Amino acid sequence: MRSLFLKMAVWLFLLASPVTAQEHHRLTNLPHLYVNTFDGRDVTSKTTQVLARLWLVDENDEVAFYDSILIRGRGNSTWNLAKKPYRIKFPQKTRFLGEERANAKKWTLLANHGDKTLFRNALASYIGDLCGQKFTPAAKFVDFTLNGNYRGCYQISDQIDVRKKRVDIEEQDLPLTSESNVTGGYLLEADGFKDYQSGVSGWSTPKGVPMTIHYPDDEEIKNRQYAYIRQFVNDFETRLFSDTYDDPEKGYRAWVDSTSLASWYLASEIMANPDYVWSLYFYKDQNDDHLYFGPLWDSDIAFNNDNRLSNTTSSLMADVAFANNGMERWVRRFWADEWFQRLVFRNYVQLYSQGLEEKLLQKIDSLQTLLMESQQLNYQKWNINVRALREKVLYSTYDEYVDDLRRFVSGRLPALLLAFAQRQPDDVDVDEYDRVTPGFTTSAEYCHVITNVGTSTVFDIDAAGKVVANARNNQSYSQQWQIITLGNGYQQILNRMNGMALADPTQGETTETTNLGTQLVVASPDSTDKAQQWHIVKQTEGRYNLNNRKTHHTANLTGGNRVNGTVIQSYANNERNATSNNRLWGIDIVDSIPGYDTAIRHVEEFPLEYALAYDPTVHFLHFGADEPERLAFKVDVYDQQGRQVMRFAAGKGASVEHLPKGIYVVSWYCNGRHSVKFQR
Repeated sequence: MRSLFLKMAVWLFLLASPVTAQEHHRLTNLPHLYVNTFDGRDVTSKTTQVLARLWLVDENDEVAFYDSILIRGRGNSTWNLAKKPYRIKFPQKTRFLGEERANAKKWTLLANHGDKTLFRNALASYIGDLCGQKFTPAAKFVDFTLNGNYRGCYQISDQIDVRKKRVDIEEQDLPLTSESNVTGGYLLEADGFKDYQSGVSGWSTPKGVPMTIHYPDDEEIKNRQYAYIRQFVNDFETRLFSDTYDDPEKGYRAWVDSTSLASWYLASEIMANPDYVWSLYFYKDQNDDHLYFGPLWDSDIAFNNDNRLSNTTSSLMADVAFANNGMERWVRRFWADEWFQRLVFRNYVQLYSQGLEEKLLQKIDSLQTLLMESQQLNYQKWNINVRALREKVLYSTYDEYVDDLRRFVSGRLPALLLAFAQRQPDDVDVDEYDRVTPGFTTSAEYCHVITNVGTSTVFDIDAAGKVVANARNNQSYSQQWQIITLGNGYQQILNRMNGMALADPTQGETTETTNLGTQLVVASPDSTDKAQQWHIVKQTEGRYNLNNRKTHHTANLTGGNRVNGTVIQSYANNERNATSNNRLWGIDIVDSIPGYDTAIRHVEEFPLEYALAYDPTVHFLHFGADEPERLAFKVDVYDQQGRQVMRFAAGKGASVEHLPKGIYVVSWYCNGRHSVKFQR
């Protein structure tokens, strides 16, 4: 009787909803999706499905009609927003997005309401493809109308499930028999919402990670399947936290697919997704004793779009992401393994060197162009300058949101390269990749004063060789500093009075926000010493941070005190860099350095019975001395922009034939700093 009633309802619904192409047309350059529910009922539940009909008007204004679909709400926090996300289900498998995508019943309609660009999820899928994920959800943008009510710009995407062109693993027997192979496949989620029925479709691992089994679903899974996959995952976790966790055979590596692990992790860090361990999909195939990580999902608060996090440009999500579901322990354990450290760095260097930034910026440009008409219509309905979810910044125009995203991507990618390089084992040479762009550029021939913007006191050194802030004295050479840009973009800061280099002497392990408070010092110059290498970062015009390469700390005036002798210390490097006067410094030229005006003609004599010569016929720089063994120092050559172009041992000399013609500066330290010019 119930079946007959449903058939009659469908028949009446068909009569009430004629297929008329004239009623369905596009409003922008995007396709338009129309859904009409039975009797015009709204969709108000994530569990109750409503019978409906669907029309899709494509880019060529061709109308495809689908009958007797079901629609319901979806999402967790996003379902509570004004612009609702939905899930639609066709009565039979449908290639809703064409031959390149799955033949499936279930599809999602993402509202992207908490993302003012509307395309963070689409950009995340593109990043997943670049990183090598086997499957990433679709991103088909449409304008969406429900029951004659325009709802905005939406994204049609895949439901995360097991099938061809989605999570393509072996589907298990249905119904299960005694002969069935229960080793796979399985689709799992480390689920922070614990959206499972314990003992049927999920459990909590020994380390407290809540696991949801999405395939087989809870209506089909049998005890034998549940027991198998629960034991497999728990055993993987046991290996991961064992004393032999980093053993290639006894540890976790033997049970993890390294390609998917690296691609999932890198994609999550590139987009800075704070939810990446809160909701994490992974899967296991049949007769395959490996866990595969992915697909990527739920990236609307990624790319610096979460106001609960401050410094997402340079921080690793492994350190700051939201997780109290235990999965963060897995990731931190991965990072303790040198194999994982190398895996991440090697794969990221390859991505970065292949033009990752250019590719992402081009993708952002194309998505912005694609959505330009639709976003205008969308924000006529929904306020563009009102926080919907967790947006960190609010602007009055769409282009400002996209520009903010571009800036974040351009800052994030080189910061990741540095962050990954800093976590490499000692036997990995990372200097080639550890490069920065100086925020302050100058010629090495000038001296500067470094002035605190809050107190107007300046960098100085005391009798013990430690760095303090004193009132400015224009006659004091101890307050004047030469800034030399090294080949990796970091800068060495040398005191004019004694030629010593500014250094951060902090001992022990450091991060941006730990092991703070050591007083800065000056030390014998060594441009290869990371403690003497500084990244001068521009915050606003005339205001800079001095960030140390070795410790990752920033130079800070203790307490913002104006009293002479106030300590300048190694301090926290975080979001307050841009606003704390204690960390902001002005840098002004005060004098040129005598000696830079002296060109090398044939031989320049210096104390200690040695001399520097340049032979222009063979383009060779060399030192001469009565006691050659005393020529144990290193020599740097800089171009007119202050960039280091070569380095050589004084006792060997060097050919400069490869350098372009022009004026260069030779600089070295031997009983004081010496610098002279020569013309190539």
